[in-house]
Formats: sequence, structure tokens, C-alpha cells
Amino acid sequence: MTHIPVMVDEVMSYLQCSSGKIYVDGTLGGGGHAEEILKRTGPDGILIGIEWDEEALQEARKRLEPYGERVRIIRENFIYLLEVLKKEKIEEVDGILLDLGLSSIQLEKGERGFSFQMEGPLDMRMDQRVQTTAADLINHLSFPELERILREYGEESWARSIAKAIVREREKQPIRTTQALRKVVFQAIPKRFRPKRIDPATKTFQAIRIKLNDELENLRKVLESGWQVLKRGGRIVILSFHSLEDRIVKEAFRKWEKEGVIKVITPKPIIPTREEQRENPRSRSAKLRCAERV
Repeated sequence: MTHIPVMVDEVMSYLQCSSGKIYVDGTLGGGGHAEEILKRTGPDGILIGIEWDEEALQEARKRLEPYGERVRIIRENFIYLLEVLKKEKIEEVDGILLDLGLSSIQLEKGERGFSFQMEGPLDMRMDQRVQTTAADLINHLSFPELERILREYGEESWARSIAKAIVREREKQPIRTTQALRKVVFQAIPKRFRPKRIDPATKTFQAIRIKLNDELENLRKVLESGWQVLKRGGRIVILSFHSLEDRIVKEAFRKWEKEGVIKVITPKPIIPTREEQRENPRSRSAKLRCAERV
């Protein structure tokens, strides 16, 4: 099970990878992008890899082992980017990469509970040190809160109906598995209104996952301070996978540009080639944005 990194050539090109430079991969995952960065920055480029998912971290360690001391891997949430670099005694870096997508490691293991395509516990924790799981949210959030989360984080037009169905079902018995939740969603959306191109449960699963892992809040936090460690001419590249993330990135870049601290390199987001979308369907919704410190 090897994670296929998205838009590798585009990411490397916008990061302007070259030897002797220092890069941060704030979402290390299985180490796919990191490995490419290390290949292209040899013989002496340094990579700082930050990842909060223990399973992904183990995968990345194995994959990046051949690069020895050129790679430093830290288990942490990327919102602590500045603190991580301080500990590593690094004052500024040449590039930062944030890939906001899920990794294969998360999606392909039923027991992680991220995918509605497999049976598994409703877990969805990216950082297993956190106590609360998706099942806790589904079974304990109030009806108004559930509806708000589905509408806000899932952009789900059937939010009210799904939230009602969840509350009804959990009164009979707790909803503990991915398939149990998927079934409730299916029943809540009338057949003729179910989306054709995506699974009807997609938006619900997205919404619960975003809420549980504070994904949008974390993105805002790293964007507030992350650019400060970039050298002049250093670049930040962000891959987002849905409109909520992309909007936050676009707005942050605009704000920085107005403040005169960065220059936006991609006025419009870059999307994967048709060929890549065919070969790796998970890349379809990816959008790449890049900005440069001035």
C-alpha cells in the first residue's frame, strides 16, 4: 500500500527544489512528496517532515531511511511549525509544502474509519493520541450542532434531514460503524435526489472528519504564522482538496499580498493533468496554490 503523491512535478517546480536548501513538509503522510524533495535537493538539502498520524509516520520513516541525516521527522501538528523549527535550531527555510489530502494509509485501512467504502469503527482520528472519535460526535452532538457541521463543513444541502435521521437512529441504538452511518445517510436522502457522481455519504463523512480533526481551524492557524519562517524568495505550496480549504488559502494569500509580505505566484489554482486524474482518481479535486516571500 504505497501512497501516490498528487501533482509531484508541479509541486517540485513551484517549490523550486535545489541542492543545499531547507524544506518543510508539514503534512508528511507516507513521505511521497518528501522523497521527491530529497531526491531533487541532493546531496545536501535538508527536509523537516511534520506529521501527527503515527501510522503514516512509520511508513514515512521506512521510505525516507536511505536519506539518513538529511531528513528529520517530527510527530506534531503543523500548527506548531514555528516551535518545531526553533527546536531544530532552524531560523528560516526555502520552502514549505502542505498537502491537505488524506493519505492512502488512512483511507485503505477499514479500522481507521475514514472511508465509507469499508466496514470499520467510526474513528477518523488523524492523531490517535486524541480521545474523541467520530462515533462520539455522531452519538452525542445536539441536533442543531450536527446540522450546522454537515452544512458548514460538508456543504451538504440535505444537512437537516441527515441530522434528524442520525438523532432518530441513535435513540434506538448508538451509531458505531462506518456502514451504519452510511446507511442512515442513504435513508435520509430521497433516492431521486442522491448525487450521481459521488457517494451520498461523501459530504457527511467529510464534515465529521473536518470537525473532529479541527482541519479548517488548524489550516487558518498555520497560515497566520507559517510564512514568517520563509526566506526572501522562499515559497509556500499548498494542495487543497475541497472548496472550503481552497477558499481559506486563497484569502490568506490575498491578505499577505496586500500586506506586502508575499507575492502570489498562482493567480488561479493549478489542477492535475487529465492523465494524472485518470491514473490517480484521488487527485481529481486537487488544487495547488503557491506564494513567494518578498
